[in-house]
Amino acid sequence: MISDIKTTEITERIAKLKSNVLSARSTICTERAGFYTEIYQEFERSPVILKRAYALEKTLKKMTIFISEGELIVGNQSSKLRAAPIFPEYVTSWIINELDEFEKRPGDAFYITGEQKQELKEICSWWKGKTLIERGYSLMSPLNREIHDSGIIRAEGNLTSGDAHIAVNFEKILDIGLGGYLQSIELIQNKLTDSDARFFEKQDFYNALIIGIKAFQTFIRRFETLSFELSQCETDLRRKSELVKISEICNSISENPPSGFYEALQLTWFVQLILQIESNGHSVSLGRMDQYLYRFYKNDIIPGKINEDFALELLENTWLKLLSVNKIRSWSHTRYSAGGPLYQNVTIGGQTIDGKDAVNELSFLILDSVGRMKLTQPNLSIRFHKNISDEFLTECVNVIGKGFGMPAFNNDEIVIPSLIDLGIKKDDAYNYSAIGCIEIAVPGKWGYRCTGMSFLNFMRVFLAAMNNGLDEMSGKTFHIGTGNFEDFNRFSDLMLAWKDQVGFYTRATVEIDTAADLALEELVPDILCSAFVDDCISRGKTIKEGGSVYDFISGLQVGIANLGNSLAAIKKLVFEEATISKETLTENLKNNFEGKDGEKIRQLLLNYAPKYGNDDDYVDKLLYEAYMYYIDELTKYHTTRFGRGPFGCRYYAGTSSISSNVPSGSVVPATPDGRKAFTPLAEGSSPTSGTDTLGPTAVFKSVSKLPTNKILGGVLLNQKLAPSALTNETQKQKLISIIRTFFETLKGWHVQYNIVSRDTLLAAKKNPENYRDLVVRVAGYSAFFTTLSPDTQDDIIARTEQSL
Repeated sequence: MISDIKTTEITERIAKLKSNVLSARSTICTERAGFYTEIYQEFERSPVILKRAYALEKTLKKMTIFISEGELIVGNQSSKLRAAPIFPEYVTSWIINELDEFEKRPGDAFYITGEQKQELKEICSWWKGKTLIERGYSLMSPLNREIHDSGIIRAEGNLTSGDAHIAVNFEKILDIGLGGYLQSIELIQNKLTDSDARFFEKQDFYNALIIGIKAFQTFIRRFETLSFELSQCETDLRRKSELVKISEICNSISENPPSGFYEALQLTWFVQLILQIESNGHSVSLGRMDQYLYRFYKNDIIPGKINEDFALELLENTWLKLLSVNKIRSWSHTRYSAGGPLYQNVTIGGQTIDGKDAVNELSFLILDSVGRMKLTQPNLSIRFHKNISDEFLTECVNVIGKGFGMPAFNNDEIVIPSLIDLGIKKDDAYNYSAIGCIEIAVPGKWGYRCTGMSFLNFMRVFLAAMNNGLDEMSGKTFHIGTGNFEDFNRFSDLMLAWKDQVGFYTRATVEIDTAADLALEELVPDILCSAFVDDCISRGKTIKEGGSVYDFISGLQVGIANLGNSLAAIKKLVFEEATISKETLTENLKNNFEGKDGEKIRQLLLNYAPKYGNDDDYVDKLLYEAYMYYIDELTKYHTTRFGRGPFGCRYYAGTSSISSNVPSGSVVPATPDGRKAFTPLAEGSSPTSGTDTLGPTAVFKSVSKLPTNKILGGVLLNQKLAPSALTNETQKQKLISIIRTFFETLKGWHVQYNIVSRDTLLAAKKNPENYRDLVVRVAGYSAFFTTLSPDTQDDIIARTEQSL
């Protein structure tokens, strides 16, 4: 273990590379779009799996590559640093509609040239009628399309950006290398006979995999050649030696398994990079890096082949490469992912498969390197368990104190038993990692999207339950209700109305997900991602066809706290105390509390009803009951992979709703918790801002009363502390004690911290040029505060600032 973990500043090399990435403007790259369009035109009648293989091959052979001055880890996603590729096969409509708006966005702006605009217009014109989103919409029933367009359910992300939310089998990749994968594929393909019912499909699949992996090897060898050529004209002897080393590493790992830490880390980055060149999905995560890289680190550090300083520099260079990846989304989708996150999660800590503490020297080094860089990538997660050392937790808190929202904690004490209860094998359950924000999966064995399939707006559903099924925002009744709120005689009538409506919309989410899934399977199968996930090769199937070992996914429910608080306010103030009549509440919801006595009514709802987040059973139990209606309904349904190979093929709940609470709230009228119309909903499973008044322990107790063992999509809890909260060792130990209590005693699922003052946030909003490096925790991810839209900035500023 590292007893004196380094606290020195980053090296001059890393500082320059960091400055280059942070100062690079977000621009557009049209290369991939052009290559894919050319191949799709040339091979228009070929099977889609082969079209995608040929398109990936051309991209990897022809795209611009470069090596930045001083970098040790190489590989670029697009033609320029921080240039976002365009993926026309997914969607083109919003690209055309928003071409002139990219630079004008209030947050997450992109810069594009006039020449690129013209090129994209020509490319997009060919794709009209052929894209994923058009196919997905065509597979939805007219009713579900209306529901989706109304904003009650949103699945734009996977209709425009593909799948991902996955970690591939990095351990196996490092064990056998790319050449080993080719051998495995060719061996299975040679055993294939025409008696196999899927003979032709499997042949195409295996041929596509071979094309894809060979193209990957060519891509790596291009960097071998480039680095060697650069070395020949390099006059600085140190840099010349580094470029020769890079060339040698690329030569080796293009075919063979890595032999040392440097090679293993470079191959890991190449895999991470290639998955994001192939597909537009985000939350491509790196799994348990401190576990699969540790043997390489240990074998190099003991004989002195590398030292800790060099290993740190390699890791920090890798984090900058993660940050260099960029994606452009439609503005409506961007609002759900404010700050341009890629959610590339790295998980450290946790347990070995025999239940021992898995923290090692590399765990400390990864933690330290992330803390030194203070970037938005990687999204660092710690797997907590009861035997984790105070030494490691202290270092975690030290990094938290740096104020950039990392690391986050997931709790083995609840996650592992929940996975085993689902039927996941014990060895696999102990090897889970965080994916994307806080959601979890078994790396290399889990299919796409362990979460994030769709967003269900709980408060739109709840208001429909109060209005006999009428959705006031759209003016439509998608599902006739059980009556109007004014006619309910008992509180139980309202709960039955909620149960009825949420049951209907739960089914609708599954049907909308199914349409998206079928379109994704049909039009944009991923080749290399499938190659690197078990058991796609042996089954001869892509992940979407049922190639993965496990298949569990979740949607995301938005407005959890608002639902609980609304139920509590109605039960207490309307039905029990009769402080507010049903008619008065209904009238004030419709006029947004702006009529006579409107503010008085609103203050009663805000201040005289129990609020979730204060350890009050009155509201916490109501929320549990209401949430279970949704969860119980969800268990009735299967994914499209059911019966096709994977274990599970089921849905579960999830609250990792990223920044969707802001745009989701913008389409919700006033609600019975006292929230005014079109303002943000509560984020994740966190309490509504300003209503959690009894401190962090009370919040923990309320959150722990949720059915957390059934919310495997993540129970996301944000906590905000002032920087002064962690200024001495006593306060740090107090936070460690609180975390231990939350996880060990209360069996909490997750927690993460923002350590930033309100004054700093206000100053950064007013003078963004002075706070370019300010990173904050938005939801299950961190982002640069000044890149966020004003409404998202205001939401973060409004969050309750707790004290220890």
